Amino acid sequence: MKPFNPAEPAKTENRKRAVPIHPREIPDEAWSVYRDIRFSDCDPAGIVYTPRFIDIVNGTIEELFLKELRIDYHAMIQRDRVGLGYASVDTDFFRPALMGDRVSLTPLVASVGRSSIVWNVHCVREITEIMRCRLVMVTTSLDTHQPISIPASLKTALLSYQDKCR
Repeated sequence: MKPFNPAEPAKTENRKRAVPIHPREIPDEAWSVYRDIRFSDCDPAGIVYTPRFIDIVNGTIEELFLKELRIDYHAMIQRDRVGLGYASVDTDFFRPALMGDRVSLTPLVASVGRSSIVWNVHCVREITEIMRCRLVMVTTSLDTHQPISIPASLKTALLSYQDKCR
């Protein structure tokens, strides 16, 4: 193996450049939420600051748990001590999101494993996908900080939502 050289650009390991999709390719049955882009979401140029976009996406998934999956996200963390953190976040930006924009965010379940859930979240302004985020969520014990099996009620709800969106 070749030693790490910080001066070399990171390799994308055969990853093809993502291209935006038309919103009609998002299943009609998928749950979506609208979000206004605020001053506090933006950098001085009025463009959404990347970490804020990740926070917005996380908030979208949190809201999907409550409104679509009928799973109490907060109780799962606080009462049941199940962590819902991310092992990986990969985001493609196709157009900037600007202060004052109204965007639609649609989370889709790409896959469900033993302790992981892969999400694809599409962010659309009017009829243009401006951002897509792929997140790998891992369920963990908040006592041991080790991966645990996805709780049965959550797994059932995720698979049902995934089927609904096919």
